[in-house]
Amino acid sequence: MVSPYERLAELAAAGRRFALATVVRTHGSTPQVVGAKLILTDVESERPFGTLGGGCVEADAMLSVRQVLAEGGRALREYQLTEDLAWNTGLVCGGTMWILAEGLEEARRCGGEDVLGHAVEAARGGPPMAFVTRLTRDGQKTRFASRVAVLADGRMLDSLGEAALDDRARALATEQMRHGTARLVAVDESQDLLIDPVAARPRLVIAGGGHVAKALARQARLIDFDVTVLEDRPEFANAERFDGADVIAGDVVSSIAAFDYGWSTYLVIATRGHKLDAACVEAAVATKVRYIGVLGSRRKTILINEMLREGGVSEERIATIHAPVGLDLGGRTPAEIALSVMAEIAQERYGGTGRSLRTREK
Repeated sequence: MVSPYERLAELAAAGRRFALATVVRTHGSTPQVVGAKLILTDVESERPFGTLGGGCVEADAMLSVRQVLAEGGRALREYQLTEDLAWNTGLVCGGTMWILAEGLEEARRCGGEDVLGHAVEAARGGPPMAFVTRLTRDGQKTRFASRVAVLADGRMLDSLGEAALDDRARALATEQMRHGTARLVAVDESQDLLIDPVAARPRLVIAGGGHVAKALARQARLIDFDVTVLEDRPEFANAERFDGADVIAGDVVSSIAAFDYGWSTYLVIATRGHKLDAACVEAAVATKVRYIGVLGSRRKTILINEMLREGGVSEERIATIHAPVGLDLGGRTPAEIALSVMAEIAQERYGGTGRSLRTREK
């Protein structure tokens, strides 16, 4: 799947005009989240890339985007999802969205530097980056103030205008890169920072090809992960079994050691035996993969951790191992175990609490 920034780069390389619309702020229930994007081109009959949630809100927003496409510059508008606005489409969410439309030059530059190259590299699996947009508030009126790009090494392109604000933007961007999702942070009562990371689509690597692995692959694909399965048994090592996931046939331990792990890669070890699991974990901790999950009992976890300590693996690296992997949901079937594992991975990715939404404070 092509990322919005890859699409922007394609259009720029072809000399095409485009405008980018981004949801920069929401309040209440809305059909899209902060960070959602839509791209319109200079060909009116060409379908938009991405979505702002569909329905009349998107149709209305596209009028503003087309104006920016024709004239350049920026426009930030508020859209209240009221019954009057959404009666014909059924999109009655009761919330409010603020959508920023930007022309070609405004969307691709920070501090006079073209940053599309950095964004495309991040979207394709390179080091992540993040855009930080400063928004000012005057009552309900929200305005664009400034924007910087923060690279994975902490380098910042341009400034938000204040050293302290730049430092905070850098720290927030670096933290949010780990999650790969946009977040709006209130600085004070008059301004917000939109932290909008750019990172590759997440990938789940599954060591093993049994029943749980099959369910894991299916569950991961449902939430838009790319999936790779590592399996040494020919009868299990086929893409058809795993709904079109990438399958690497051969020695599983060697495959773990040789795999090119991206920033957003999650490894789950679910092989057919404890001994093979242990060998897989030993190989995994020697790689750069940031998340390692191991299926199994607490007793197996203790034994594997003891083996790693005896092998000189640091406590810091051992702490990256999620074992037994998964949240305690109570299920026992392969599909239920897969749901538990992917729920924990989603919690790790988004920084969620895992608590029931009905008990969460507003």
